[in-house]
Amino acid sequence: MSFWSNWRFGGGNGFDSGSASSYAIELTKRRQVVSLTKQGAASGNLRVNLSWRMRTSDIGGPGRSGASLLRHPLQLFKPEVVQAQGPAVVQIDLDLACLYELKDGTKGVVQPLGSFFGDINSPPYVKLSGDDRFGSGSGETIYINMDHRDDIKRLLVFVYIYDGTPAFDRTHAVVTLYPSNGPRIEIGLDERAPQARSCAVVLIENNKGEMTVRREVKYVYGFQAELDRLYGWGLQWGRGYKSKV
Repeated sequence: MSFWSNWRFGGGNGFDSGSASSYAIELTKRRQVVSLTKQGAASGNLRVNLSWRMRTSDIGGPGRSGASLLRHPLQLFKPEVVQAQGPAVVQIDLDLACLYELKDGTKGVVQPLGSFFGDINSPPYVKLSGDDRFGSGSGETIYINMDHRDDIKRLLVFVYIYDGTPAFDRTHAVVTLYPSNGPRIEIGLDERAPQARSCAVVLIENNKGEMTVRREVKYVYGFQAELDRLYGWGLQWGRGYKSKV
């Protein structure tokens, strides 16, 4: 049976995400792991958010100065563009996604591509809310139902550039985890990785009942299939496209 048949879809976005914390833990190469269990956050909904904005200072563009925004306030709501190598000008579309493996062996992916948005109250207990194509302030969000942590073996949260020039270091992308208790957890994706199309960001694992979050930040030049091979998920992949808006 194909893993596609294991996917179930839920409706509605009325999720509780826990109270916001006023401080954050930044996962770095020196501090790579944090335990959700030890900080009392292995329950409720874990909110995972991707946000990004173009760094015009890196591409020689004029940017959006405060004076310019005062004169043209609607510019704030228009997506910025990044200058590719050569004359072409492109927009970058970052997608947030999650590979999942449950304790019963069920495996799959939650992602905008193919409209596989998951389910928060049924397997895989992971739900993607929306697809932000322009790097807005709210970004994209995945909700994980930690009340079903005993059903979860591992979750790999990753980001890929669906469209546009590979330029992770120019997007100033940040993935932030908002647990039900304790500080938020931040992972920056601003390392220089020329031509990388995808990045494994964090691995959430159930280690003998303890839920941990491990920083990965591993860039690859391909897409989901390459991440799959890197982490041994063993899924079958095919080419997919988004519907036009």
